[in-house]
Amino acid sequence: MTTPAIHASGLTRRFGRFVAVDHVDLEVGRASIFGLLGPNGAGKSTLIRMLCGLLRPTEGSAEVLGMDVVGDRDAIRRRIGYVSQQFSLYGELTAMENLTFFGKAYGLGGANLRRRRDEVVETVGIREHLGKRAATLSGGWKQRLALASALLHEPDLLFLDEPTAGIDPVARRALWNLLFELSAAGKTLFVTTHYMDEAERCDHVAYIYASKILVSGRPAALKGLPEVVPAGSVRAELRTDHLTEVFQALQGVPGVREATIFGASVHVFLEPGTSIESVVDALPTALREGLETRSITPSLEDVFVTLTREADDAR
Repeated sequence: MTTPAIHASGLTRRFGRFVAVDHVDLEVGRASIFGLLGPNGAGKSTLIRMLCGLLRPTEGSAEVLGMDVVGDRDAIRRRIGYVSQQFSLYGELTAMENLTFFGKAYGLGGANLRRRRDEVVETVGIREHLGKRAATLSGGWKQRLALASALLHEPDLLFLDEPTAGIDPVARRALWNLLFELSAAGKTLFVTTHYMDEAERCDHVAYIYASKILVSGRPAALKGLPEVVPAGSVRAELRTDHLTEVFQALQGVPGVREATIFGASVHVFLEPGTSIESVVDALPTALREGLETRSITPSLEDVFVTLTREADDAR
């Protein structure tokens, strides 16, 4: 049986009386893309720091690539790469100078350094920018350079902390295509993100909120959770030329648990036993004209909103 890339049990970190990560259980398969979602301050970065061996757990245990995060942290660091949310390379150095510097920091030299430098340049497609100062690169190219630096020592596992934050949609898609290629080549990727479309691209996702993992699983499985789709409930889309008026009118309709404007339509979540027909009939006559409805499945955003609301109610 293949050892998972990451296995954590009861992993906890306290700072004084504040609990930053609270008894987290986690398992990440090899050569997979694992997405960790959660709001700012939920514990994502603290969890990554423990898994990287940079922060000692207060309680619990974790193994990364079969090694203990406390006893084997030096060995772990040699086999993992890390790309931070904030650009952390040297802005005054060129892209090539950064790669050379970090290659030497990883213990590479001579022909081996030149070989790995050339390989990562081709992998991330950054050759045309090698002579430019890192500070002058766009957000997307900075992230590619950071990724190239993290790949120099041929790590088995990459931690990427919100790697697409602040970059444009075209660069974001290009970076994700690159991540898919790395995963197909056998790398394990642990990615934190705020974007629901990025979560959909992951093999497995977990949602951390107020220091606790609320749910973990494949995206398709999470959308079918009973908390998200209670028996007899309905999720539907209403397409209309009177978007804001329909949205406002739905606030007072019995049986409508939630209504949200989504693009050019309104998504509604109805209480068990409430039909979309009865909801439409309750709208003013003028708003029913030209209105179209269809049933929809929940999105990952629906999953996380529902679980967050339940967690807040429980607290």
